[in-house]
Amino acid sequence: MQLDFSFIIPVYNRPNEIKELLHSFCALDTSTAFEVVIVEDGSSISSQEVVEDFNEKLNISYYFKENSGPGDSRNYGMRKAKGNYFIILDSDCILPENYLYEVEKSLKVGYVDCFGGPDAAHESFTNLQKAINFSMTSIISTGGIRGSEKGVDRFQPRSFNMGISKKAFIASNGFGRIHPGEDPDLSIRLWDLGFETKLIPNAYVYHKRRISWKKFYNQVHKFGLVRPILNNWHPATKKITYWFPTVFVLALMCSIGLWFFGYKWFLIVYAFYFLFAFILAMISTKSIAVSILALVSISIQFFGYGLGFLKSWLILNIFKRSPENYFPTLFFKHI
Repeated sequence: MQLDFSFIIPVYNRPNEIKELLHSFCALDTSTAFEVVIVEDGSSISSQEVVEDFNEKLNISYYFKENSGPGDSRNYGMRKAKGNYFIILDSDCILPENYLYEVEKSLKVGYVDCFGGPDAAHESFTNLQKAINFSMTSIISTGGIRGSEKGVDRFQPRSFNMGISKKAFIASNGFGRIHPGEDPDLSIRLWDLGFETKLIPNAYVYHKRRISWKKFYNQVHKFGLVRPILNNWHPATKKITYWFPTVFVLALMCSIGLWFFGYKWFLIVYAFYFLFAFILAMISTKSIAVSILALVSISIQFFGYGLGFLKSWLILNIFKRSPENYFPTLFFKHI
């Protein structure tokens, strides 16, 4: 089939980010025509002037709408788009030159109605950004669920780098109003409708992650809160692996306590784990500083996600509370 690509990018108060991303569009090494749809999600700092600077360089459209969250903004952009295959990006991403070439090549060889690609760290990123990228993408800390060919589970594309056909969008009604978690929710609903998903390993993006340690903790904590909600919505997708960060954290806390009673081997096991993580980070990043920060990032990731998962699981399954009522910040009202 003839693929007509539309890039859908929601943006919220990030004109500098969108400028950097649009520059990377101009450098794409491809002869394939595409359009770019920018959806301003009720920002108080407008990106319109930045977008207008690219009118002569790109086939680009700009829309402003009331703030209703990234999922609804992506749906809005897909409804406005002219293509038959949508590629969704976060505004804090940068495209490598071969991105669209790799997407098109993979879809021509093995077409699917939904794909995802990995994220990577650009050499210009800060050490903090590189460390967080390692912990979020490494098989040792996430099981490869965000873009590893050795991932432990059926691949669920993530909306920072995700493609979906117009046919699949219409059939599924797109993203729901939960955030984060709207992307795995959509993937699961697509499976239920008979659509296939896949990872395109070479269709990676540089994911900048506007982040600090505090913001990173809050982000992964929300990821943990969301997963039990998704498990209750989609019981067939429950996996014991989702409990691993919680078990990791609780066992670590017990190991620290047992150390004071002379039982040292439990904590030594953790020391070997972090040594192994450090070695992998060194191989991946070739930086001692980034590798040390990666150990901090992994710890924050496990604690944030693990404790969030446990809290949400208890609230939903033991106390039988409604997620919309107990965790209102995870749900956008307008959709």
